[in-house]
Amino acid sequence: MPMRAGKRKHDGLFITFEGPEGSGKTTQIRRLRQVLIRAGYSVLHTREPGGTKVAEAIRGVLLSPLTEPMTAEAEALLILAARCQHVRHVIRPALGRGEIVLCDRFSDSTFAYQGFGRGLNMTWLETANRVATADLSPDLTLLFDLPASAGLARRRSDRGEQNRLDRESVRFHDAVRRGFLSLAKRAPRRIRVIDASRSVQEVAAEVEAIVLRFASRCRRT
Repeated sequence: MPMRAGKRKHDGLFITFEGPEGSGKTTQIRRLRQVLIRAGYSVLHTREPGGTKVAEAIRGVLLSPLTEPMTAEAEALLILAARCQHVRHVIRPALGRGEIVLCDRFSDSTFAYQGFGRGLNMTWLETANRVATADLSPDLTLLFDLPASAGLARRRSDRGEQNRLDRESVRFHDAVRRGFLSLAKRAPRRIRVIDASRSVQEVAAEVEAIVLRFASRCRRT
C-alpha cells in the first residue's frame, strides 16, 4: 500500500493537504499556518510541484497550457523530479530542525492523478516515488473531499487563469476523486477525510482540532 505512515525518523511533523481541484485546501493550509504560529510552533508552508527554484520551474511547465501534448509518463516523471528537489532541499531540512511542515499536495496526489486519473501503473509510480522521496512519508494527511463537479465550478468562478489540469474532463476529475478516497480507505490512520463542501469556517474548525492534537508532539519555538 502506498504511503503508509511508518515510524517517524525526524523531530518535526510532516502534514500534507490533498484533494481534488477546488477543494479549498490551499485556503485551509494558510489559515492553519497562522493558528500554529500563534500557538508557538515553527511552521514551514510549502507546495508541490514547487518549493525550490528548480521545482517551481517544473511547475510552470506542468500547469501551463501547452501546444505539445504531454504524455502521462512525462508528466509523472516531471512531478517526481520536482519532488526529489523539494524533499532534499526543503522538507527534510525543516523536519530535521523540528518544524511543522505543511505541504500543499505530495505523493498521494501523484497516485490519484497519474495513477487513477491517467491510468499509469501504480507499482511503477510507488517505486519511482520511493526514489524521489527517499522513503519520506507524511505523518498526517488531510484529504479535502467534494464532488469533482463542485470543485471545478469553484475553480471556474475564480478570477485566476485556469491551468492545464483545470481543463481536463469531469470524467478525469471523477477518477482522481475516487483515487483519493481509495487511498484513504487503505490508510485510515494517516489520511483523514474532511467534508470540503461545508463553509470555510466549519472546515477550519475540524482541521485545527485534528492538527493541534498531532502538533503536541512537536517542539515549540
